Amino acid sequence: MPNRLSGETSPYLLQHAGNPVDWHPWDSEALALARSENKPILLSIGYSACHWCHVMAHECFEDADVAAAMNRHFVNIKVDREERPDLDQIYQTALYMLTRRPGGWPLTLFLTPEQKPFFGGTYFPRSARQGLPGFLDLLPRVAEAYHERGDEIERQSVSLLQAFANSLPSAEQAYAGFSQRPLDLALAGLQEQFDAADGGFGAAPKFLHPTKLEFCLRRHFTTGDTQALHMATHTLRRMAEGGLRDQLGGGFYRYSTDAHWSIPHFEKMLYDNGPLLSLYADAWLASGEPLFSQAAEETAVWIMREMEQPEGGYYSSLDADSENEEGRFYVWDRDQVAGILDHDEYAVLAPRYGLTRDPNFEGRHWHLEIARPLAEVSRAVGIDEDAALQRLASARAKLLAARALRVRAGRDEKILPAWNGLAIKGMAHAGSILGRDDWIHSAARATDFVRAALWRDGRLLASFKDGRAHLNGYLDDHAFMLDGVLELMQAQFRPSDLEFAIALADALLEHFEDRESGGFFFTSHDHEKLIHRPKPGIDNVMPSGNGMAAQALQRLGYLTGRFHYLEAAERALALFYPYACRNAASCCSFLAGVEQSLAPPVLVLLHGPATTVREWKSALRSRAPLALVFAPPPELNVPLPGLNWAAKAEHTAGARVCLGTRCLPEIADLRELLRVCEVRDNTSS
Repeated sequence: MPNRLSGETSPYLLQHAGNPVDWHPWDSEALALARSENKPILLSIGYSACHWCHVMAHECFEDADVAAAMNRHFVNIKVDREERPDLDQIYQTALYMLTRRPGGWPLTLFLTPEQKPFFGGTYFPRSARQGLPGFLDLLPRVAEAYHERGDEIERQSVSLLQAFANSLPSAEQAYAGFSQRPLDLALAGLQEQFDAADGGFGAAPKFLHPTKLEFCLRRHFTTGDTQALHMATHTLRRMAEGGLRDQLGGGFYRYSTDAHWSIPHFEKMLYDNGPLLSLYADAWLASGEPLFSQAAEETAVWIMREMEQPEGGYYSSLDADSENEEGRFYVWDRDQVAGILDHDEYAVLAPRYGLTRDPNFEGRHWHLEIARPLAEVSRAVGIDEDAALQRLASARAKLLAARALRVRAGRDEKILPAWNGLAIKGMAHAGSILGRDDWIHSAARATDFVRAALWRDGRLLASFKDGRAHLNGYLDDHAFMLDGVLELMQAQFRPSDLEFAIALADALLEHFEDRESGGFFFTSHDHEKLIHRPKPGIDNVMPSGNGMAAQALQRLGYLTGRFHYLEAAERALALFYPYACRNAASCCSFLAGVEQSLAPPVLVLLHGPATTVREWKSALRSRAPLALVFAPPPELNVPLPGLNWAAKAEHTAGARVCLGTRCLPEIADLRELLRVCEVRDNTSS
């Protein structure tokens, strides 16, 4: 019989609906049951694309003996970390406080009925193995500890809650204004972490760190720093050449298990690929390197082909596993490839993608990565590069078609506003730089879907699936969507998007801002009471919600002249500034806000015939890549500072440039516009 998860929409929870475990979703009923029966809570947090979540499910949650022990001793609660990032943040932090070890998924924590954690870990096998305790043996011992060591657990809980309280940022000294110092510290810190051989920051496993790469590109665009450019482009090049990128189908996997970007963890996450679209487009803008535009194009095509729902909006992720094996959908046998391709195609593809070397995946399969330069391959085969490219394109198309016949990895079809905001920004930004109106249209459709399906009573809901939107939206939902909509408005200005951006900003201030201390809480003011209310400032795999909120509010404030947005951003930046000075390389999204406070962005409002506007936008992207460029219609319901050209805008080309709160006289010459807007390093002034 299905358990209580059968009524949920989350694909992850539904994966466990047939378990013999008496699972509950996180709700008031489950929490009340734990209190009334004085049972500890077994909290299991994961997500549908998680390989080790599947492994623990097969070994433990589908096992009748393990399920019986869980049901006897605990109230069992299953949580999708993508629907409840609030719970995931709290309890990942709690695990680190308890064990001094990083968490991950599956997260397995044991809580008191008052939601206070007292023991936990991540993956547990059914029986003891490789230094890990067996879950079946562990369960009764944890239950016994709860009932017999209550005083000790309570003392530990007091210390834990105090540690949570101490983790919140606080004003440490009188605010004396911002300086260039944290920007310099961040760049120096990234240079220390940088892997000069393979790119990226730190050792294996290597994650993508898009906010760090974006910071490097911004430093290059602002100051001309060649080392910052090298760190970004070398990393992006190695990622695009390696197995982290799907060399046939486009898009990037979640992280590399090795230092060389060779063998990935095969999940594909929307939240990774959206920011990477922006990064590869900017890297192409900075370098002109074709690999970067190719990686952006194949990523956008993958998003539209496999992650875009018919009504608009983007799905969350693709699983790492198919047929219960990680990577099975993606890896190859050499003989299989040879049987699909003709002789000439194989002669080019095999050396290009490493099939002439020993197997690189589990000692028996090949995962495709760029192993040799195309020029070298073409010389070895005795053809020119154009002919080699044609053979390679034909071979890749055949392999992609053959791969499509395999059992596909599962797709999590939740629509999450935060992740959609990241993808909307990536599609709009890359589409604008690379001249792809279809990508911009896709971003606009996603925006329309989120607004229609997830916007209720002046705020966002957190998740949509199967016609149902539910759960309070979080800080990231509102901040990332605001950022994405502002980017879309630069690619394609629609008055409805300006109205939506203002509504999102107002929701941020009303439901999330700490009006006393500054900054934004992760959960809304009317969210259910949990043991902690985070106010995150550090970038992880996704940017900090506070950093993104500050950036976006600044840009909208300058665009609309609504100074209370700028003031809220300034309060958030001031709160986190001392912490950022000590941990600069971990706060790159926040530092973009500091940079905009030191030197407000150049804001350009264009008008004129569509072809002229497109030409001027293209020129500005090349010469002033950090300028905010909008082409609003002549008449708007929402007035914008400096926008006073009325009906002549449709027929006469011109621009109004605003530098912070100061708008210059109208400019009618492109060369003069470029001279005024070219990037200068004003951050030290």
